[in-house]
Formats: sequence, C-alpha cells, structure tokens
Amino acid sequence: MRAWVVRAGENGEREQTALQEGLLVVGWLGLGNLADATTRDDIKAAVAAAYPEEGPYTVGNWTGQLYRFVHKIQSGDLIVLPMKSMRVAIGRVVGSYEYRAEAPDGTRHVRRVEWLATDIDRQAIQSDLLDSMDSLLTVFELSRFGAADRVAALAEGKPDPGRPDADGFAATLTEPAKLYEEVRRRSSEEPLTLSIRDFLAVWGVQRRYPATIEQINDDLKARGMVTVPPFTEGTLDSQIAVLAGGAEPDESGTSAVTRLSGSIGLSPATQSAAHAASHLPDEDSETEAVAYRVSNLESANRMPESVRVGDSLGTAMTVMVLRGYSQLPVLDADGRLRGVVSWESIGRARMADPDAGLEAATVRGQEADRSDDLLDWIGVIQQSGYVVVRDHDHKVCGLITASDLTVQFGTRVRPFVLVEEIEQRLRRVVDRCIPLDRIRAIVRNRPDRVHSAANLTFGAYGHLLKKPENWAALGWGIDQQHFLEALEECRNFRNSLMHFSPDPVTDDQLLPAQGLLELLRSVDPHV
Repeated sequence: MRAWVVRAGENGEREQTALQEGLLVVGWLGLGNLADATTRDDIKAAVAAAYPEEGPYTVGNWTGQLYRFVHKIQSGDLIVLPMKSMRVAIGRVVGSYEYRAEAPDGTRHVRRVEWLATDIDRQAIQSDLLDSMDSLLTVFELSRFGAADRVAALAEGKPDPGRPDADGFAATLTEPAKLYEEVRRRSSEEPLTLSIRDFLAVWGVQRRYPATIEQINDDLKARGMVTVPPFTEGTLDSQIAVLAGGAEPDESGTSAVTRLSGSIGLSPATQSAAHAASHLPDEDSETEAVAYRVSNLESANRMPESVRVGDSLGTAMTVMVLRGYSQLPVLDADGRLRGVVSWESIGRARMADPDAGLEAATVRGQEADRSDDLLDWIGVIQQSGYVVVRDHDHKVCGLITASDLTVQFGTRVRPFVLVEEIEQRLRRVVDRCIPLDRIRAIVRNRPDRVHSAANLTFGAYGHLLKKPENWAALGWGIDQQHFLEALEECRNFRNSLMHFSPDPVTDDQLLPAQGLLELLRSVDPHV
C-alpha cells in the first residue's frame, strides 16, 4: 500500500466533484483519453501533441504526473486530498483510470475512490508529514517518514503516530541547559546526534532567522559547545552532532572535534558529521550566520541514482528511461564524480562511433560543494539543467535539477503572494468605505502625505479598524475582535517573512494568513 496526494485544482475548483462523486479528478484541459497510453512515452506523445507550445521540461513534468495517475496509483492505495478549507480528505482507490468524454473539460480524467474521512484537521497532522504534502505538483507520492501507515491511521480517526524514526529522546531536551547536560554526560566517541529541526526546538523555534541564529550561537559559545556540521547548513531534517568543542585536549592531545573526525564505526548520522568536522570555521572569523546554501535543498542531501565507471552504456540508458532522467552521474569506486552521461552526450558519442560505450559518452559534470551559495549556481542549473553536489569529502551526495529549483522557489514565493493579496484587499475596502480624513487621523507623522490606504503600513490597518465608526463603515457581519486578532497575527507573520531564513514556510505556518485571506474574500468578494 502506498500513499499519494492528488490535488483538486490550484483553487480547489474540483473539490466538490471529487467528494460528492467519489472521484480523483485531474485537469489538463484539452488532453484526450489516455486509456490506451500504456507506456510513459505514449503519454509523453499525447501531452506534447495537446500542448505543442510547451517546452521539454514542462512536457516531461506533466508526463510524470499523468503516468503516476494512470498507471502508478493502484487500487487499495491511499489518497490525500488537501482542501482550500485547510482541511484534509483521505480515501482509498477502488478503480482504474477512466476518461469521461461527456464531462466538462478539466474533469474528464478520473479514478474512483472511496472517501474514508473528509474533514481531518491539519493540526492533527505532524509538521514533517504536512511538509511532505506541501508540493506544487498535482499528483505525487508521499514516500518519506512512514507516510502510508500514518495516513492509514489518520483515515481511521487516530492521531498521526509520527515518523517511525522520530527521536523521542530529542523531545526531552526542552531547554539549552538540558542539551548542555546531555553533551557533558556523553563521550566524544558517542556524541549527541539529532536533526536540525529537533535542535532548533530546544530554543523553541522552527526556522533559522538571523536573530535566532545569533542567539543560539551565543548560547553555544558561552557553554563551549559546537555543532558538526554547522546547524546553519542542510535541511531541517539533516543530522548534526553536538560536541563540547571548547573542552581541553585529552591524554592523546586531541580535541573532541578532531577525535570525532578520526573515529570509525560510527552511525551514519555521526559519520556525516565526522566528514565535516575538520571544516569548521575559525570561531573568530567573520562568517555569515545564515545563507542560502546548496545543502538547504533537500535533493542536495539525497544520494542520486548513478552508474559506476566500468558499467555499460546500456545500463545507463536503461536507468535513464525507467526513471525519466535526462542525465546520470558517473561515479568511481569511492563515490566521487567522474563525469555525467546524458542523452545529448550519448547522441554525440554514437554519431562519432555507433558502438561507443559509457566512457565515450561521459562528459565533464557540473559539481558544487554542499556549502556553496546556492544563488551562485542558479544560472548554471538553468543552463545545463542540473548540478551534482559533493560533500566535504568530495563524494557525491546529491543532485539538484531545474525542477528542484522551480518547486523550492515556488514554495518560497507563495507566502509573499498570499500576504500581498491580503494587503491589496485591505487597501481596496478601506479606500472604498472610509473617508480620507479618517484614514489620515491615525497617522502621527505627516498625515498630509497620506493620499490613500496605499500609504498606510500594514500595522496601521489594525489601529484604523479599531475605531467603531471605521469598523461600522465596512458593513461586515463578522466579529471585530476576532478579525483584529487575526490581522495582528498576520502582521507578525508578514514581519517574519521580511527576515531571511533558508527554511521554507510550511502550510501549517501559513494557516493564520490563509484563514484571514479566506475571510476577506468572503466579506469582500470583488475580484
């Protein structure tokens, strides 16, 4: 049994059809019946014919989603439907792909589903599983963190049991003092390892803002502790070790950090930390606390499929066709990059020699260190379509594609778009309903410079709408106090967006602003 997310349109336009008729429905306007499209190439040809103006990337992306919908999703699999109400529905697939020729265009591609639960509160789902659901794709699998079993539990009305590898011990580290005591108790041969997410929770925070980083670094420095690798690198699920970095050398004359880097027989998480131990910066060096590193992308920390030096070209081509890849890294026996094979390089090699093998088709690959600034590599990724990622030991540890950038930056732009719509709706209704002299009355400095609501700060709306006469002018039949509280919560959320963090905003963290926007759309439905 597997678990999948199938969305009901960008704005939830297919939700009612899905829930009322017991269907999974995907759009793709103008695309015909795929019942006879038995292979991925068949679907790709149909997509390319239906959308001739789309480029290879879009055609490939849409092909992958439709192939999952038509062939990969099986009867008995579980389906998660995130809804615009910020609730979640879960169902079980009970039928194969169907094409409804008589249905309105955009609701013709369907699968039958038995809905098991249609009103699950997102707050009942733990943040890691919610994060997995947070994709811009319409059809994708939930494959991480024991998702299928957890979705099954939610469908039965049980609480989310959490990821099977969840660190129960980390949950007991509720304050820096407890973390300090645990580090003191352990030897350097058995260091404390935990995820960056759990490490941040010790300070009661969820994302890495500059002010948060400064506070944590000050606390670590004051207590003589260090994280390896630095907790500013990697995703929230990356593992770090916490060490007594300032402790005096032992009898052998070495520090805890050096002993960690030379240890053998460590757990995989600690081994990863050990590889980076010798790369910690000078404590007094002027280093940027937080930056958008290559390692902040999940795909940079996920070992890509590859072929090895000595494999046949047929092996590489088979893997590329099966997985829908445009390129594959070619690694040596130590896991270091020796080049990349792509369809273009294969074509060029076979033009020169029809019997060319993998070595002839292997070309130099783009390779970034996981500590590099991601922004420096965006142009390369856009031009070549990828960059291979290496760790501090120069071994391949990930692969970033243009698709990964699209998803990542789409996720990061979404909160700003949401807040911008809230502000636009507030400006419009205030300008329409409240006289300019009353708008100017809440501005202390140079009110004469205020010509409309566009000149107000976001926080000024709360002061403006506290006034009974201004609130009454709106004519809204909603509770003023609850609205003002939601507005203040959104103001704080907006301010947090203005502070750089490499960590994406989750759907759960978007809930307050999303709720306020839905309320504004209801009371002021003008487009």
